Amino acid sequence: MMGCFERFFAGDSRDWVCSRASGDVLEVAVGTGLNLPGYPVGARLTGIEWSRQMLALARQRAARLGRRVHLLQADAQALPFPDASFDTVVCTFSLCAIPDERQALAEMARVLRPGGRLVLADHVVSTSGPVRLVQRVLELVTVPLGGEHFRRRPLEHLRAAGLTVEHTERFRLGIIERLVARKPR
Repeated sequence: MMGCFERFFAGDSRDWVCSRASGDVLEVAVGTGLNLPGYPVGARLTGIEWSRQMLALARQRAARLGRRVHLLQADAQALPFPDASFDTVVCTFSLCAIPDERQALAEMARVLRPGGRLVLADHVVSTSGPVRLVQRVLELVTVPLGGEHFRRRPLEHLRAAGLTVEHTERFRLGIIERLVARKPR
């Protein structure tokens, strides 16, 4: 199902996000490791995931790719790292399922080094009225069953997390948003 979603809606968003990562990189909600092939060779990767099963699949993918990555089970809302630990924090198509996305964004900002970048891609509330209505109806099922939100907008919370938005773009009826934000020096 995710493959179909990505082909039609997300386009090259994973590669777009990963190509902007450098230095010490934290991927929040690494899932099964779908982003691992897209990171630059010099990036030093750490990935967190709350699901043990998904983390096991990410470890297998990293091994198949010959990619060194430190993977650990952790909660995006309480990252187990000291302040200012990473040059780049990445999160793709996962904030929509984190119970408190504001807390997760605050944690991502906390672990960024001054001058570091937060790079996100996710599905968000659409710019189209009819699509927003469909998203609202879908959430009547997806939120109670799996915590999947379609109408969030992380951009609104980045300034509160102390970050400056440098780039944002939306496409596919405004359903997909990609952005880069920076922590002030």
